[in-house]
Amino acid sequence: MSASMADPSADLAFRRVRLARALLSDRVMPADPARSPARISFGLPALDEALQGGLARGALHEFHAVEGADAAAAGGLMLALACRAAETRPIVLVRQDFLERETGALHPAGLPELGLDPARLVLVRVRDVASLLQAGVEAARCPALGAVLLEFWGDHRAFDLTSSRRLALAAQEAALPILMMRAAAPATPSAATTRWQVRPGLSRALEVRAPGPPCFRLRLLKHRQGLDLREWCVEWNRDRAVFESRHAGPAAQNHPQSGGASLSRAVPALPADRDAAGERAGSGFRRAG
Repeated sequence: MSASMADPSADLAFRRVRLARALLSDRVMPADPARSPARISFGLPALDEALQGGLARGALHEFHAVEGADAAAAGGLMLALACRAAETRPIVLVRQDFLERETGALHPAGLPELGLDPARLVLVRVRDVASLLQAGVEAARCPALGAVLLEFWGDHRAFDLTSSRRLALAAQEAALPILMMRAAAPATPSAATTRWQVRPGLSRALEVRAPGPPCFRLRLLKHRQGLDLREWCVEWNRDRAVFESRHAGPAAQNHPQSGGASLSRAVPALPADRDAAGERAGSGFRRAG
């Protein structure tokens, strides 16, 4: 029995993906694979050179948040990469409901802080991982998209070599990047071209102790071309839409507070539907922090 037949919510999610695909195809000119760069550059020469030009465009890439608290950083990194990959084209984000219960819902007002227009993001929620994987394949068939993002929680039997191979082939055929975030899950064999571990870094303090640009600590766990395990600490510059080096030298990667004053404490992210006291917001969206 197909996932869509077994789960009514999955069938609704597929319909939403297909409707969005039809609407986007009518309103946005299809991308020309011949004119799109074969790789997605980070905009940081040292990182791009180590990856032989960046991430392969028509491929599946995994981003792991080993701890649940790291999921926000991994999701933010994928959105930033999607901004670079998609340029002005729409982006589809498919999220598992359970992930939202564990980490909080996506906050629309935070998207412009990353340099992404919320109108460009098509958000699809699904109940189970099998539906999420199928929705990713469906979304990749839209020629108007610039990137497909998938986010789910935990280790699931539905995600295996076969399902990951299906995603990888969909990405290759569409010359479209599929970026997948797995939260609170161990690394398992898959058809992904690259696999990364993502952790948040400490933001530099700006004037009046305001937090600086988002900071990410990246570890390359797998590369199909056999690149060695490497680590970087980078910041996202939303104005230039590029990643920039946070620290100079490998020693600084083990000391996040070097290379400039950092905030004295972590700044927690609040769920979009609750205020600082834990009460539900009355109406509308608000900026947390």
